[in-house]
Amino acid sequence: MTDDLGGGNPRGLHFITDLANTVRDDPEAEAADLQAVLARHGGPPFRLTDADACELRAATSHLIRILTMHDEDEAAEAINTLLDRYPARPRLVRLPGRPWSLHTQAPPTADLTHWLLSTAALALGLWLSERGSCAWGQCGAAGCDRFFIDAGRRTPQRFCTPRCATRARVAAHRAHRTLG
Repeated sequence: MTDDLGGGNPRGLHFITDLANTVRDDPEAEAADLQAVLARHGGPPFRLTDADACELRAATSHLIRILTMHDEDEAAEAINTLLDRYPARPRLVRLPGRPWSLHTQAPPTADLTHWLLSTAALALGLWLSERGSCAWGQCGAAGCDRFFIDAGRRTPQRFCTPRCATRARVAAHRAHRTLG
C-alpha cells in the first residue's frame, strides 16, 4: 500500500482534513462515505466493509486530536508517537504524468489503520517540520469548525474557505456599523 504525502504540497494533507471533517461531522460515517473520501483523494482502492469503516473512524480520532493542537511541541510528540506505533518506509515514486513524490510503503501485513496512521503521521510531520508550526487549524467563522491545512505564505489562515472568510468579514462589518 502506498499513498502520496505531497511533501511540500498540501495535496495529501487535504485528504487528512477531509477525512477528519467527515468523521467528526458524522461519527457513524458508513463505509461508502469513507470510501468516497479515499476515492476523492486518490487513496488506495480499498473495498471498505462495515468493520473497516469502524476501524477507520477510530484511527481518524488520533488525527482529529492532532489537528486541534496549536502547540508545535505537543503536536510533534503526538506525531512521533504515531510514527513509533505505525512505522512506514518512505519512498520516492513517480506516477504516470506526475513529478516525483514521497509515498509511504507500509509492511505487507499492514492493515487499514496502519496505512492511514503511518501515512498521515509522516505527512503531518513533514508539514510541521517544513512550516515550523502547526500549519493547520479549525475555521474561525461562526458556526463552522471545519479543519483546514494552512498553505498560505504570509499571515496564518483563519478560515476553511474564502466563503467563510467573507461571511465573517461581512458579519464583523455589520456589527461595527451597528455599534458605530
